[in-house]
Amino acid sequence: MISNSFIYPSQLGGLKLRSTMDAEVVLTHIICSGWVKNLTMSTLAFDIAQFFPSLNHQLLSLILNKVGLNHKILMFFKNLVDRKTKYLWNKFISPPFNINVDVRQGSVLSPILSALYLSLVFLSLENSLKILKIPISIIFFVDDGLFISQNKSISHSNANIFCCYNIISSLLTKCGLVVEHGKTDIFHFSRSYGAFNPPPLYLSSLGGPISLPKETWRYLGFIFDHKLTFRSHIDFYANKAISTIKCIKLLGNSSRGINPLQKRRFYRCCTLPIVLYSFPLWYYNKVLTYYHLNILQKMQ
Repeated sequence: MISNSFIYPSQLGGLKLRSTMDAEVVLTHIICSGWVKNLTMSTLAFDIAQFFPSLNHQLLSLILNKVGLNHKILMFFKNLVDRKTKYLWNKFISPPFNINVDVRQGSVLSPILSALYLSLVFLSLENSLKILKIPISIIFFVDDGLFISQNKSISHSNANIFCCYNIISSLLTKCGLVVEHGKTDIFHFSRSYGAFNPPPLYLSSLGGPISLPKETWRYLGFIFDHKLTFRSHIDFYANKAISTIKCIKLLGNSSRGINPLQKRRFYRCCTLPIVLYSFPLWYYNKVLTYYHLNILQKMQ
């Protein structure tokens, strides 16, 4: 499906080699490539409310049919979400009635079904942006959307993001989905050494909030700052790892409980993955890592 472009290239999550780490690496690459051109990067993150239960089964069936899947596979998906049953009580059998099952979050089939469902939205959005000549990069991780605008003026970036937010809200509404405006966040990236006070983004005319820029921004578990230093991210996960290490003491002492070898295994399996989360984002060639490595050394 990916090789035949049935799934939009920017749709991540639930697919091979498209994890949260891949999404953040792509985002960081776009930001750094924009800085090389002396551009300011602006992002708008939004979330789809009740995404999986809100998928329209009829529209999903039409999309699967358009993909050209085998008839048996189409019938499998149709029977998966549109079911009928009967009640049997002694000799009485009730007439058949519908017991439609939603596309459940956490199901093995949910990621691929949601990716195919949103492919129609992405295609329409891409065509609209081409007509309006709005340069916007898009990243979608399951139901978490992200617009990335590169411009020398933050006001122009806000205007482009506003138009994209308006278009995506309209397209999602036509597909039976709704943007959860309360989770919409605007964030700007800049290498400026002076005071950085970007203007807010007013989405009230679209039913959204007045989005005020923050000092840090959390996206898919990663904590970003304006200059991509990742210091807040390292501090947060180092403290989380230290709390995990303190819990090891409860599992045993010198006389009973787990032995030192088991504690070492616990540290390597449960603590290091926490503190090294996002490691590829901040540790690379010719980058200043004194602060990050110093925090990690104190943690050990």
